[in-house]
Amino acid sequence: MSKSKIAVFDQRALTPDQKRRFEELGEVTFHGFNPDITGDEYYELVKDVDIIASTKAGLRDAYPKLHDVFVTIPFVSAAFLDLELLRRNDVTVANAPGANRHAVAEWAMTMTLLLMRNLWGQINADGIELERGLPVLTRSLFDSKMTVLGAGNVGRRVAELATAFGMKVTIFHRGDNLFDAVRDADVVVNALPLNNSTRGILNQKFFGQMKRGSYFVSVGCEAIIDDTALVSALDSNHLHGAAVDPASINVGDTHDPVYQSLKDHSKILATPHIAYAAGKSIEHGTDIMIDNIKAWLDGKPQNIIN
Repeated sequence: MSKSKIAVFDQRALTPDQKRRFEELGEVTFHGFNPDITGDEYYELVKDVDIIASTKAGLRDAYPKLHDVFVTIPFVSAAFLDLELLRRNDVTVANAPGANRHAVAEWAMTMTLLLMRNLWGQINADGIELERGLPVLTRSLFDSKMTVLGAGNVGRRVAELATAFGMKVTIFHRGDNLFDAVRDADVVVNALPLNNSTRGILNQKFFGQMKRGSYFVSVGCEAIIDDTALVSALDSNHLHGAAVDPASINVGDTHDPVYQSLKDHSKILATPHIAYAAGKSIEHGTDIMIDNIKAWLDGKPQNIIN
């Protein structure tokens, strides 16, 4: 029986053990990282393989041409793929749930600390606001209320970390009343997945229902949020501050107009889709890809999303 042909892209972070595990699964070709690879160039490298383990570069442009292949990605979101088109083309896609949950949750808690303690305005400051000769008091996370939107891997991890800080945490699940969930929260963390039920759900009415003077932190796709409504809530002082890592933009793209519009607002802490960017996220995502391939070859597919 012939071995499956496997194409692995972006081997920068592969450990020796991971490379060995890939090679045990079939006839493997490793391709280096090329952020500028075109869809045509990518397709030429994968047109004869059975399995593709890939990041977004190249795949996002070449995927409509793919047929009869198993694709696994090392992260959670596959919003850049038309999963229904791929299903019709007999392309099965698996993702890596939980690969980035620790890093993204750490980002969310870091931003919560910066916002609630106003640390971003006081780090390396030449002067700070005083009240009767003393620093203006900020809010402690301890005994404050947090609502986490989304009960997935990231949402649950944020809740664990916030609880460790002594926060009173509520997790919003599908079917709960959204407005009731956020009405008394000092900080709301958006970790919702993008789907038909969440697209545009965080709109003007939503921000209006949040507690006056509260904070909004988001690690979700921008399509979930009405940016105009968020800015309006900040400008009217209904919300005190926000932090956003827009997952819809290309990683690290500081020229993206969405990122540019966020970072230029005085009450928003914005990062260019880097919340996940810790070495352990990459390592864990690769391990899950390898496990996905083994499960597929064993006839027990896992983490299938289409």
